Amino acid sequence: MATTRLSRPRENRWVAGVCAGLARRLGWSPGLVRLLFLLSLLLPGTQVIIYLALWIVMPSD
Repeated sequence: MATTRLSRPRENRWVAGVCAGLARRLGWSPGLVRLLFLLSLLLPGTQVIIYLALWIVMPSD
C-alpha cells in the first residue's frame, strides 16, 4: 500500500469527499467506504459528528 496523505480529493467526491479521501488512504473502493458509512448510520453512535469533524479537519487537494 502506497502511503498517501489523508486529504479530500477534488474528483470523485459526492458530499464533502471524506469517504473518497478515506478510501484513497486505505486503498479501498470509494463506493465501499460510502456503503459502510451508510450502513453505520443504522447503528446508534456519533457517525455524523465524526463525518463533520473530518470534513473540517481534512484538507482538500
